Amino acid sequence: MNLPMSWLKEFVDINCDVNEFCDAMTLSGSKVEGVENKGNLISNVVIGKILKLKKHPDADKLFVVQADIGQNEPIQIVTGATNLFEGAYVPVALDGATLAGNIKIKKSKLRGVLSNGMFCSVEEFGFSKSDYPEAPDDGIYIFDKEYPLGTCIKPILQIDEDVVEFEITSNRPDCFSIVGLAREASATFKIPLKLPKIQFKGELNEKLSDLINIEIKNSEICKRYTCRVIKDIKIENSPQWLRHRLTASGIRPINNIVDITNYVMLEFGQPMHAYDLNKIEGKKLIVRNALKNEKLTTLDGIERNFDENTLVIQDANKLIDLAGIMGGENTMITENTNQILLESASFEGSHIRLSAKKLGLRTDASSKYEKCLDPNLSMIALDRACQLIEELGYGKIVKDTFDFYPNPLNSWEISYSTENINKLLGTNISQNEMIDLLNIIEIKADGSIAKIPTFRPDLESEADLAEEVARFYGYDKIKATLSTGTSTVGKKTYKQNLIEKITNTLISSGMSEALNYSFESPKVFDKLNIPKDSYLRNVITISNPLGEDFSIMRTTTLNSMLNSLSINFNRRNKEAFLFEIGKVYLPKELPLKELPIEKELVTIGMYGNIDFYDAKAIFENLFMEIGLNQKIEYTPLNENNQLNFMHPGRTAIILDNEKNELGYIGEVHPQINNNYEIDAKVYYGILEIDKLEKLSNFEKTFKPLPKFPSMQRDIAMLIKDEINVSEIEKIIKEKGGKLLESFELFDIYKGKQIDDGYKSVAYSILFRAEDRTLKDEEVNLPMQKILKELEQKLNAKLRDK
Repeated sequence: MNLPMSWLKEFVDINCDVNEFCDAMTLSGSKVEGVENKGNLISNVVIGKILKLKKHPDADKLFVVQADIGQNEPIQIVTGATNLFEGAYVPVALDGATLAGNIKIKKSKLRGVLSNGMFCSVEEFGFSKSDYPEAPDDGIYIFDKEYPLGTCIKPILQIDEDVVEFEITSNRPDCFSIVGLAREASATFKIPLKLPKIQFKGELNEKLSDLINIEIKNSEICKRYTCRVIKDIKIENSPQWLRHRLTASGIRPINNIVDITNYVMLEFGQPMHAYDLNKIEGKKLIVRNALKNEKLTTLDGIERNFDENTLVIQDANKLIDLAGIMGGENTMITENTNQILLESASFEGSHIRLSAKKLGLRTDASSKYEKCLDPNLSMIALDRACQLIEELGYGKIVKDTFDFYPNPLNSWEISYSTENINKLLGTNISQNEMIDLLNIIEIKADGSIAKIPTFRPDLESEADLAEEVARFYGYDKIKATLSTGTSTVGKKTYKQNLIEKITNTLISSGMSEALNYSFESPKVFDKLNIPKDSYLRNVITISNPLGEDFSIMRTTTLNSMLNSLSINFNRRNKEAFLFEIGKVYLPKELPLKELPIEKELVTIGMYGNIDFYDAKAIFENLFMEIGLNQKIEYTPLNENNQLNFMHPGRTAIILDNEKNELGYIGEVHPQINNNYEIDAKVYYGILEIDKLEKLSNFEKTFKPLPKFPSMQRDIAMLIKDEINVSEIEKIIKEKGGKLLESFELFDIYKGKQIDDGYKSVAYSILFRAEDRTLKDEEVNLPMQKILKELEQKLNAKLRDK
């Protein structure tokens, strides 16, 4: 919401710096986004008078002009403007002046003749002909009367205006208006509010029913409908002050009648619409729901189709208005209009929002209606518009009024206690002071009951009143206090602690966290080479997607991760190490009859100077940190697992010690990398957090450093290529006995000395006793058991070193 300060000052006598104003308004709850003053872009531009005008001696299209700018001597300016004449008063940008767009003016020579400045059009000030209709289509702006020479042009053109932009929350429809913000300013600065006195003569005593018959067929959506007829309309440009305020507020001036409806909308927050009465056929106007596939060409020139849920307005033969959103082209105000029907209505907010969204047509009117306006504003706004039309001499008002208001909205009461509000705020505000604070924002309070005005739909409870008291008492005056009564100490759940531990561990491993949408495109399954019969293709379709690319809930995190890695790779990052903690959504059946399974996953993805074991090490470090390192096994990816996007020979399934699958880790298939334009090996892995939660253990146990030495045995063996080292390690664990302390794989070798189909694997095995120094024969026994089991189960052959 844009607030021109000059407009605000008509309602509240604010007399402070704009920055002080913004600080105070923000502190009282009206958040200021910024301040703009187009006049700040303009400097050293003054009123000048053309004294002499003659042709440039060396250029047919240039003129040499002598201009009086109120100094001792006139200045000389060379120009190409053709609309100048002697005696004209014009804006003159002097040497050193700045114009809109940060254009700087310097004296220079044009075809050998010195020019000490430039004459200006309104475009040089950042405006257009709609802002200054009297300006020429192509030429210098010429003032309509004499002004003191040398005077700064900014106050004369009304461009030296501070405009404050507010961020208004949707629950405060009253603040989407100048009057609403003026109320806030009045309460903030404790200055009385001066609302305009609305009155007009209403010269014509005709019956409205003789001019138009109105029928409301849907009173649930059309809560109130008011209108008047205005005759002898004169269509012309609005006065400059009105055009200036519209422009400063972000609305383009059109003509005097349309401008007044927009002006009142800005002033009171109530949208209005004017119909050319001569174009309403049959002297009839009906507010109803549209019929299926009915059409109307709206004011933007687009033909629109409606369904039965859209509220429309028709005359005796045709649709003429899309209620609450945009009028029809067939009854628009033109320069030939001589009588109008002026409408001010109140429509149900959620209906207008849904209709506007469905049609893809959000307007200034619909954006206000959708916030549930106070229906009591309708007649106030209608009267205000009639007042302006009559005062400015644009038409004669028919006094008779149509007002359909079957269920008037009345103020409501909230019970409150001064003691309760003070307890809630931690303050000691007296009852009388609290009453004064509420009264200043038009809440009538007596110490126990507060009567809420209808323009404040956000106030529903005692807590809401407490917030109003705090806002205008001053948040800066409220001291920090300890809470009273019983309090519960908050703490994180075990799962929250686990996720925090996972996050910190991965970050300490050199990874960066990625955040991705849970919405995806159905095209990703082909891009990932996911089989047609895969459960991953059973997706939940979003009923109101932003577009096809965000139309389903994801069932895998791979596409999100590859997109992030692809962006990094194509921006020439040599390496990327990313992780994400997010959900996938797996429906139990389609169509949905119950909520889907939401699996929360920790996902890692990386490329760079790494291999499979680097990626695996990240998970192994994670398992150690959450107490799982003794419960994890790895098994190769098998053909029945539908992970076609992973490299079949370089992917491992991660199991717990009861063979339950926790996730997987491996290299992404090269074809998938090509689909994402990543010319590097990509490693990807996932773990299910709920399964980790059941297995993890944060408890740490400590024992003294060993007093007695360990005994080491190294073994090297030949085994077949297809045997995984995890099978060897399982045997070592089982047969190592109580004396086994640790073991480590330190070599895998294939070469000329090794038969085809075999590999050499070497382990270092450590034994230790806590109460004595071991003897060779104590270690030989478990070693013999290990070697025998390796030979019998894996057909391993011991090698000589």
